[in-house]
Amino acid sequence: MTLKNRVRKTILAAGVLAVTALPAVAGEFDGVTVNIMTQTGAIQEPLQRRAPDFEKLTGAKLNIIAVPFSDLYQKVLTDWASGTNSVDAAVFAPQWMVDYVAGGYLEDLGPRIAKDTAIQWNDIAPFFRDFSSSFGGKTYLVPLDGDFHMLYYRTDIFDKAGLKPPTTWDEYLTDAKALNGKEFDGQKVYGSCIAKKRNAQSYWFVTDIAGSMIQSKGTSQGTFFDTKDMKPLVDNEGFRKALEFLKESGKYGPPDELNMDVSDTRPLFVSGKCALNLDWGDVGVLAIDPKTSRVIDKTGSVLTPGAKSVVNWATGKLEACTAANCPYAIDGVNHAPYAAFGGWSGGINTKAKDKVKDAAYAFFSYLSQPAQSGVDVTIGATGFNPYRVSQMTYNDVWKNSGMSKVAGDSYLGAIGASLNSPNMILDLRIPQNQKYQQVVLDEAIARFLAGEIDEEATIKTVQDGWADLNEQIGTADQLKFYTGTLGVKR
Repeated sequence: MTLKNRVRKTILAAGVLAVTALPAVAGEFDGVTVNIMTQTGAIQEPLQRRAPDFEKLTGAKLNIIAVPFSDLYQKVLTDWASGTNSVDAAVFAPQWMVDYVAGGYLEDLGPRIAKDTAIQWNDIAPFFRDFSSSFGGKTYLVPLDGDFHMLYYRTDIFDKAGLKPPTTWDEYLTDAKALNGKEFDGQKVYGSCIAKKRNAQSYWFVTDIAGSMIQSKGTSQGTFFDTKDMKPLVDNEGFRKALEFLKESGKYGPPDELNMDVSDTRPLFVSGKCALNLDWGDVGVLAIDPKTSRVIDKTGSVLTPGAKSVVNWATGKLEACTAANCPYAIDGVNHAPYAAFGGWSGGINTKAKDKVKDAAYAFFSYLSQPAQSGVDVTIGATGFNPYRVSQMTYNDVWKNSGMSKVAGDSYLGAIGASLNSPNMILDLRIPQNQKYQQVVLDEAIARFLAGEIDEEATIKTVQDGWADLNEQIGTADQLKFYTGTLGVKR
């Protein structure tokens, strides 16, 4: 079954229409062309698939420009900052919004959203509506996706081995070691599959582990910097343990794991070759694809593991969880689900022509409306994961996408547990965050995993690199941005 036919089957079987009311009328955008930039691959897919229907409805011509993820931030910034303005709108990471807003490049979408009943704004989960879309009291983005990390595991393998899904990172490694190389369903499995490719995802995954030991007192405590003086929270036992985890997990993963990003590890898990996997919400949907999946109804989804010890910020040492230092612990384990990336969202160039802005917003609204997005988040190829309240409960749309109630309850339950955690980690959202994470942190982690530098050199590289960026950009200003994002009152 083709993707297009699967979408149509899902829509018809669920009894919903593919099109709802738009903040536009037929022919309103005749002769209007909108250039929209986004990432090559998954995120490009739903934009291109939905574009023809939108064009027929409104008369607009949509030109979807796709570039590699590693180039997206800079290409959008360069186009807008240089005054070229060949890009009218973009779908990108909300954490980059701070740079685009600071430069005056992003259109305030608040007035349009206020008049748009079709978008059903209040159905968007508060985290994505309030954090991913807004900055400085204004709304600049339309959410199209919900992103945070979860743990996936093979339920059949764990049942046969008499194991329960890991709740701590130590348990993760123990389980990965025990299951690695074992044969199930006629093929050997890897104990763990985590994307570790340079210029890809490793800088996010290290935060999963480190964050659960650095942040224990709620979201406003933060994970990346001390909220008193913007000192990087890197030179501590929690971050060191995270480095050790990433290296150790590689012993139980694919031999070429250092060259794998999620586009490589996802097919491995879906083909039944991984017992454990860390990833975004995409895996839960890819696992039900009858064309490629060997793990249909064999995939469990849970909150990312945590730790029984957390970092004392004053000493940098790990201390056992207590009611005082781990107030949100579950059975003695401090969990800190990480909203890595924050969810793909659409923003509009403030320099675009007025009619182009209207058409771009109408398209983003169309994509986000429940009739379209409710289907798109059930399809792994889109790269879009649940972000609306109406998408968080198992229903006919999920059923007709091929997801069983057992799998749906597990998958959506893990999403709900993550979103509802009072200790969720907010991704870094300060000016030039891309340099902090995608350049300094990513390079250091990649070199460490490749054996080019040792643990102490890695710590020093990140510590010094982040401190240097603070100094170059302005430590006091960066502290205001950082604490403001976390909601810390100073």
